[in-house]
Amino acid sequence: MALSSDNLTGFILAVLSSAFIGASFIIKKKGLKRAAATSGVRAGVGGYSYLLEPLWWTGMVTMIVGEVANFVAYAFAPAVLVTPLGALSIIISAILAHFLLKERLHKLGMLGCIMCVVGSIVIVVHVPQESSIGSVQEVWHLATQPAFLLYVASVIAIVMVLIFHFAPRFGHTNVLVFTGICSLMGSLSVMSVKALGTSLKLTFEGTNQLIYPETWFFTMVVVTCVIMQMNYLNKALDTFNTAVVSPIYYVMFTTLTILASVIMFRDWAGQSGSKIVSEICGFVIVLSGTVLLHITKDYDRGPSLNMYTPLSPSLSTRLNHGNGEFIQHADEEGELSLRK
Repeated sequence: MALSSDNLTGFILAVLSSAFIGASFIIKKKGLKRAAATSGVRAGVGGYSYLLEPLWWTGMVTMIVGEVANFVAYAFAPAVLVTPLGALSIIISAILAHFLLKERLHKLGMLGCIMCVVGSIVIVVHVPQESSIGSVQEVWHLATQPAFLLYVASVIAIVMVLIFHFAPRFGHTNVLVFTGICSLMGSLSVMSVKALGTSLKLTFEGTNQLIYPETWFFTMVVVTCVIMQMNYLNKALDTFNTAVVSPIYYVMFTTLTILASVIMFRDWAGQSGSKIVSEICGFVIVLSGTVLLHITKDYDRGPSLNMYTPLSPSLSTRLNHGNGEFIQHADEEGELSLRK
C-alpha cells in the first residue's frame, strides 16, 4: 500500500533521525578517544577534556539534529511507524563501528540487523493511514476518551506501586523495576510529544495553537514524563549491565508506546485483520532483531554480567559520571534515547 504524503514525510524523518543518531554515537566515541589521547585522562575516570574536542561537539550536534527529526516525525506519522524505526539507529551504529572503530560485528549480530530491516519494511508496507487533525483540541478530545484515560490511570497506578513498593525492595536486584517505570512513562511522553508536535506543525502552517491551554498542558506532560523517564533509566543503567537493560527497555518501551498510540489515536481503526497481524509480525521481527544484536555484541569480550547482579561499587561510581565511558558504550549501542 502506498504511503500518504504525511506518512512518507514521517518515514523519511524517522530514517534520517536514526541515521544521524547512529552516526553521532561513532563520532562522539572517536572524539572521546582523541580527547583521551591528548589529555591522558579518559572520560570514564573523570576526565572532561572532551568538552574542548571539536569532534565530540560535532557528534553532539549530529545527535541533536537526529532527535529534532524524530520529534518532527511524530507530527506527521503514527507512533506505530516512527517508534520501531528507532531500531535502525542501532544498526547504523553497529555497522559504522564495525568499519570505523574496528569493533567486530558478530554473524548473529548481522542477522539481527537484517531482521530489523525486514521487520521495518513489513511495518512500512502495512502502516495505517492516520486521521487528519485540525487543532490541538482534537488531540485533547482523543486524549480524554475513556479508553485512553483508563490507560493513563493504569500507567500512573502501576508506576506509583513500582516506585513506592517495589523499587525500595527489588529495584537493585530486578531489572524490570526501573526499566518498567521508564518504559511506562515513556509511552505517555511519546503521546504528549506527538500532541505537541502536531500543535507546532499546525502553528507553523498558519493556525496558531499556542493560544490554547491544551498545548501548554501537553508541554508540561512532556517535560515531567521525560525527566522521570531519564531518571529511572539512569538508575537502571547504573545498576545493571547495559547488554541487559538495552534490549529489555527497547522492547518494553516500544510495545507500550504502540499500545498507547493504538488506544489514543486509534491507529488500527478501519484496518483489516490481516494488515494488523502483518504489522504485529513486523514489530516482533524488529524486536527480535534488536535483542539478537544486543545479546551478541559482547561475544568477543567475554561473558556478560549476571542480569540480576548489581555492578561493583567501583564501577557504579564510574558510571555516575554523566559522560563516562559507560555513556560512550551506551551511546554506540543506540540506547535510546527517548523519543521519547
